[in-house]
Amino acid sequence: MPEERKGLIIIHTGPGKGKTTAALGTAFRAVGQGLKVLMVQFIKGSWHYGELDAARMLGDEHLKILPMGRGFVKVGAEKPDPEDVRMVEEAWLFARGEILSGRYNLVILDEINYAISYKMLSPEPVAEALKNKPEMVHVILTGRNAHPLLTEMADLVTEMREVKHPYQKGILAQKGIEY
Repeated sequence: MPEERKGLIIIHTGPGKGKTTAALGTAFRAVGQGLKVLMVQFIKGSWHYGELDAARMLGDEHLKILPMGRGFVKVGAEKPDPEDVRMVEEAWLFARGEILSGRYNLVILDEINYAISYKMLSPEPVAEALKNKPEMVHVILTGRNAHPLLTEMADLVTEMREVKHPYQKGILAQKGIEY
């Protein structure tokens, strides 16, 4: 079988912990290989996360992380806050432009699957951008409930499954582990 090199579409999904962490591990590996990486965070925004400081230590020319949300969004019976929807749409337009520009070798769309499953963003424009991305640009999409349209077109889909979590014992989120 001939070897083929191409930009991969990768999805980290499922109810377990570790989707963003897996994407950051890939980002770290990519930077080590001299690739330029951009992570656009669709929901995160108001809290301080350790990965932001780590990215600054590497330098924006290697790994750039942009939190473009407000933090947690309301879901369920209520419709999402229009401001959250506006911010997701703005983040998508920015991310789409960066993917199509080819400026980055790897673009991570952190928590985009949540934005889609919460009906804040339609999956069709995302699929269209992925179909039209430059050949050697890799894209990782994270978040629970990845849309079937996107999982079908992905080259790699990993589903994180929770077996055990410290929260079940009343242990709170730990600095350096969850944030």
